[in-house]
Amino acid sequence: MRSLRLLSLSACVAAALVAGCKSETAPPAGDAAAPAAAKPAAGAEWNAAVDAFVQGYFERNPVAAANAGKHEFDGKLPDYSPQALQATIQWLHQQRDAVAAFGDDRLDAGQRFQRDYVLATIDGQLFWLEDSGFATKNPAFYLGDLSPSMYLTRPYAPLEQRMAAFAAYQEALPKAAEQIRANLQGPLPATYIDLGVMGFGGMAEFFKTDVPKAFAEVKDEALQKRFAASNAKAIEAMQGLADHLSQQKPQATQDFALGADKFARMLKATEGVDLPLDQLKAAGEADLARNLAALKSACEAYAKGQSLQACVDKAGADKPVGGAVEGARAQLAGLRQFVVDKDLVSIPGTEQAKVEEAPPFNRSNFAYIEIPGPYEKNLPSVYYIAPPDPKWPKAEQDAYVPGKADLLFTSAHEVWPGHFLHFLHANRSQWKFAQLFVGYAYTEGWAHYTEEMMFDAGLDGATPEIHIGQLTNALLRDVRYVSAIGLHTGGMTVAQSEQLFKDKAFQDPGNARQQAARGTYDPGYLNYTLGKLMILQLREDWTANHGGRSGWKAFHDQFLSYGGPPVPLVRAQMMSGKPETKLWSAPTTAAPTTPPPAAPDAGAPTSAPAAPAGDAKKAS
Repeated sequence: MRSLRLLSLSACVAAALVAGCKSETAPPAGDAAAPAAAKPAAGAEWNAAVDAFVQGYFERNPVAAANAGKHEFDGKLPDYSPQALQATIQWLHQQRDAVAAFGDDRLDAGQRFQRDYVLATIDGQLFWLEDSGFATKNPAFYLGDLSPSMYLTRPYAPLEQRMAAFAAYQEALPKAAEQIRANLQGPLPATYIDLGVMGFGGMAEFFKTDVPKAFAEVKDEALQKRFAASNAKAIEAMQGLADHLSQQKPQATQDFALGADKFARMLKATEGVDLPLDQLKAAGEADLARNLAALKSACEAYAKGQSLQACVDKAGADKPVGGAVEGARAQLAGLRQFVVDKDLVSIPGTEQAKVEEAPPFNRSNFAYIEIPGPYEKNLPSVYYIAPPDPKWPKAEQDAYVPGKADLLFTSAHEVWPGHFLHFLHANRSQWKFAQLFVGYAYTEGWAHYTEEMMFDAGLDGATPEIHIGQLTNALLRDVRYVSAIGLHTGGMTVAQSEQLFKDKAFQDPGNARQQAARGTYDPGYLNYTLGKLMILQLREDWTANHGGRSGWKAFHDQFLSYGGPPVPLVRAQMMSGKPETKLWSAPTTAAPTTPPPAAPDAGAPTSAPAAPAGDAKKAS
């Protein structure tokens, strides 16, 4: 549940070196063209300090290391004891002091950017460990670490080797579960309990019903015996953890809010955003209003005379052939070709992403992508789509499957040109740190931004139905933004948030419940819209002196060259200034509902667009 994650543990990726960087800006992290360090000794010391941080991080976060492709850490889990967590906090403070000791006079421009990037990463880690309180109340703090997907879905080694690693992982689970149980003592918020029961209980069921099938073909009898013994104990440990949380339901609270002060500290520590909360709230409400107005215009053309809900329902009823998984598979080739045809951003490499159904233990949101870590070679990325909960009423299950236009922007967000394209750039970074660590607003903001950009460029003819698909995704992110601030700083209840998702984002009941609950345990989910608004403003400011609309590709390539630091740091690099938070707001004059595909030289979006968004109900 930390906002700055290793590449392989999030749906997001750090960026890499690409063409199009301008000489007046500081070189991107690790740029091969960066000038040689003025003081080689300081440069060598700096590189050694970064390497020491990464190694120390891996030792304290072995799951992150294994997911990154450092398979000497396979099968290991972190020490979640209070003493170990406190020791990690102390280590992070020591690392911060060591990194901050590299003053401007010791580093060149590229290294100064790297230093600020590392400091931002440490600050984010410290917030989640030291300030959030999540280690003692939020199951989301642990669920990512416990995911077994890597061993099952990533063919990084022969099946026998991965089975041995999985057995070691299962053997480590009882101790981890015991520590987590000790940490998660109630009373806990009701939504946190539900998340833990679903996550830990889902893992137990997955271990019982699906995992043995994955390794059934392995002939090594001793390994099979070891696996069976560890599997039984892993099932018991995870089910026991779920049961422990279930028993706390009678004492469940609604005490999930961080509070205004802590919420503001979160944004500063994790994203470098320091705007007053009233300004942040106003920006989100303005974006919500702009997208509702755009939806009204699109619906006038698509379903004239009908209510907005009926219009959205009509678009949602146009389901993908064969279901969401098959529909997404059919969409990816066209999305990639559109990026190429419109020359919107460079596509390095020839890799493709697979599409599969999400495993049972990770279905709390509709879609996400798993991307191999930077130390892996020639492994596929997988775009996962969750089926509806079979316990829901049939009508809710049917409503959960998105329409084709909605799914199109999910696919754009997750794959082309969102997270997966980001990964292709990241693979080519020459600074390993930028491949490993990425910020929430940077990566989700990019993926979210690309959907609005794709609509503005004319995706699938930019028809009213296509616009509705993009706008419903945008509105969902806007309501996330408003809900995050409301839930954690404004006294908003979960029920009020759920109703807001229904009324303003036109979500079906299942998604509305999921999204409102997510806002309590993922207060950073405002970062989709927050990152998008920062990127839109940066694009407007940068392209004003770089060709306007014709400068979009150069802007996108340069933006993807900086890794994954807080967007204000990227702004400082691209605008040759100091880090600052600037959020885009819509032009005051009305724009056409459906923009021309090649609107000339416009620095700002050409429509009254909606937030980009592939992950709408989703969990990237």
